[in-house]
Amino acid sequence: MSKINIRKALRADIPAIFSLVKELALYENAPEAVITSVQTYEQDFDNGIYEAVVAEHEGEVIGMALYYMAFSTWKGKMLYLEDFVVRETHRRYGAGQLLFDAFLEVAKEKECSMVKWQVLDWNEPALRFYEKNKSIIEKEWWNGKIFLVDPTQQL
Repeated sequence: MSKINIRKALRADIPAIFSLVKELALYENAPEAVITSVQTYEQDFDNGIYEAVVAEHEGEVIGMALYYMAFSTWKGKMLYLEDFVVRETHRRYGAGQLLFDAFLEVAKEKECSMVKWQVLDWNEPALRFYEKNKSIIEKEWWNGKIFLVDPTQQL
């Protein structure tokens, strides 16, 4: 595979980022769970709610890492990795590692004390990837959430 370029996402990348999120939802057997829209992504990107880095191959966005600032009362500033995906057709060529490294670099530039994310317990390829990167996978914490909008209605 020819060179993979990693760069900060631009507003023009939002449709490709949204497409990658939908691909990830399909992989996770939850395509109906995506209720946002490209327009919501654009608005929230414009408002600085999140940032992303993208991987490009021959001018096409083939992967992304979407993240935002968070705060740990115990550890201080942290960068939360909301989604991280490479198109299935482009996996195993190193784009994922390049994206993850770029995400970690952003966290260092922002002087974060840690980064954090979630991974599904059945996603063996992702678990192996994170373990290869010396990640701590916490198994004792449970996730909590409350939907403030009907999760079946598109935003």
